[in-house]
Amino acid sequence: MLARLPQSAAMVLGAHSPPRYNTNFMKARVYVSLKSTVLDPQGQTICHALNGLGYRDISAVRQGKYFEIALDDATPREQAHKDINAIARDVLTNPVIEEYRVEFLD
Repeated sequence: MLARLPQSAAMVLGAHSPPRYNTNFMKARVYVSLKSTVLDPQGQTICHALNGLGYRDISAVRQGKYFEIALDDATPREQAHKDINAIARDVLTNPVIEEYRVEFLD
Protein backbone atom coordinates (compact mmCIF):
# COMPACT_ATOMS: atom_id res chain seq x y z
CA MET A 1 0.00 0.00 0.00
CA LEU A 2 2.85 2.42 0.76
CA ALA A 3 4.12 2.17 -2.82
CA ARG A 4 1.02 3.99 -4.12
CA LEU A 5 1.44 6.95 -1.76
CA PRO A 6 3.45 10.07 -2.50
CA GLN A 7 6.91 9.88 -0.97
CA SER A 8 6.03 12.33 1.82
CA ALA A 9 2.99 10.24 2.81
CA ALA A 10 4.98 7.01 2.79
CA MET A 11 7.56 8.61 5.08
CA VAL A 12 4.85 9.77 7.50
CA LEU A 13 3.39 6.27 7.66
CA GLY A 14 6.68 4.74 8.65
CA ALA A 15 8.33 3.56 5.43
CA HIS A 16 11.24 5.76 6.50
CA SER A 17 10.74 6.78 10.10
CA PRO A 18 12.82 9.57 11.63
CA PRO A 19 15.57 8.61 14.08
CA ARG A 20 14.31 8.28 17.64
CA TYR A 21 16.76 10.89 18.91
CA ASN A 22 15.42 13.53 16.51
CA THR A 23 13.32 15.97 18.50
CA ASN A 24 12.86 18.38 15.59
CA PHE A 25 9.44 17.31 14.41
CA MET A 26 5.85 18.35 14.71
CA LYS A 27 3.18 15.87 15.71
CA ALA A 28 -0.27 15.28 14.37
CA ARG A 29 -2.91 13.18 16.05
CA VAL A 30 -5.60 11.54 13.98
CA TYR A 31 -8.70 10.22 15.72
CA VAL A 32 -10.88 7.87 13.67
CA SER A 33 -14.31 6.80 14.87
CA LEU A 34 -17.39 5.15 13.48
CA LYS A 35 -20.08 7.51 12.25
CA SER A 36 -22.90 7.90 14.76
CA THR A 37 -25.28 6.12 12.36
CA VAL A 38 -23.11 2.97 12.29
CA LEU A 39 -23.61 0.25 14.90
CA ASP A 40 -20.58 -0.42 17.10
CA PRO A 41 -20.73 -4.03 18.34
CA GLN A 42 -17.28 -3.80 19.92
CA GLY A 43 -18.34 -0.69 21.84
CA GLN A 44 -21.50 -2.47 22.98
CA THR A 45 -19.44 -5.45 24.18
CA ILE A 46 -17.13 -3.12 26.13
CA CYS A 47 -20.14 -1.37 27.65
CA HIS A 48 -21.66 -4.69 28.78
CA ALA A 49 -18.32 -5.77 30.24
CA LEU A 50 -17.97 -2.52 32.17
CA ASN A 51 -21.53 -2.87 33.50
CA GLY A 52 -20.67 -6.44 34.57
CA LEU A 53 -17.63 -5.13 36.44
CA GLY A 54 -19.87 -2.83 38.46
CA TYR A 55 -19.66 0.37 36.39
CA ARG A 56 -23.43 0.60 36.01
CA ASP A 57 -23.40 4.33 35.21
CA ILE A 58 -21.79 3.60 31.81
CA SER A 59 -24.64 3.62 29.30
CA ALA A 60 -22.74 3.54 25.98
CA VAL A 61 -19.24 3.11 24.58
CA ARG A 62 -17.98 3.93 21.09
CA GLN A 63 -14.55 2.66 20.12
CA GLY A 64 -12.16 4.04 17.53
CA LYS A 65 -8.56 4.32 16.39
CA TYR A 66 -5.81 6.77 17.29
CA PHE A 67 -2.70 7.59 15.25
CA GLU A 68 0.19 9.80 16.31
CA ILE A 69 2.23 10.90 13.30
CA ALA A 70 5.56 12.75 13.43
CA LEU A 71 6.52 15.08 10.60
CA ASP A 72 9.90 16.64 9.99
CA ASP A 73 9.98 20.12 11.50
CA ALA A 74 11.15 21.52 8.15
CA THR A 75 7.79 20.62 6.61
CA PRO A 76 5.77 23.78 6.00
CA ARG A 77 2.73 23.83 8.28
CA GLU A 78 0.31 24.29 5.38
CA GLN A 79 1.80 21.26 3.57
CA ALA A 80 1.70 19.21 6.78
CA HIS A 81 -2.01 19.98 7.21
CA LYS A 82 -2.69 19.10 3.58
CA ASP A 83 -0.73 15.82 3.74
CA ILE A 84 -2.13 14.64 7.07
CA ASN A 85 -5.71 15.38 6.04
CA ALA A 86 -5.18 13.49 2.77
CA ILE A 87 -3.67 10.53 4.64
CA ALA A 88 -6.48 10.52 7.21
CA ARG A 89 -9.15 10.73 4.51
CA ASP A 90 -7.62 8.35 1.94
CA VAL A 91 -5.62 5.84 3.99
CA LEU A 92 -6.62 5.72 7.65
CA THR A 93 -10.42 5.82 7.35
CA ASN A 94 -13.20 4.10 5.50
CA PRO A 95 -15.31 7.12 4.52
CA VAL A 96 -18.46 5.02 4.21
CA ILE A 97 -18.57 4.18 7.92
CA GLU A 98 -15.90 6.30 9.63
CA GLU A 99 -15.10 9.93 10.29
CA TYR A 100 -11.86 11.50 11.46
CA ARG A 101 -10.49 14.48 13.32
CA VAL A 102 -6.93 15.82 13.02
CA GLU A 103 -5.13 17.69 15.78
CA PHE A 104 -1.67 19.26 15.44
CA LEU A 105 0.64 19.71 18.42
CA ASP A 106 3.07 22.62 18.50
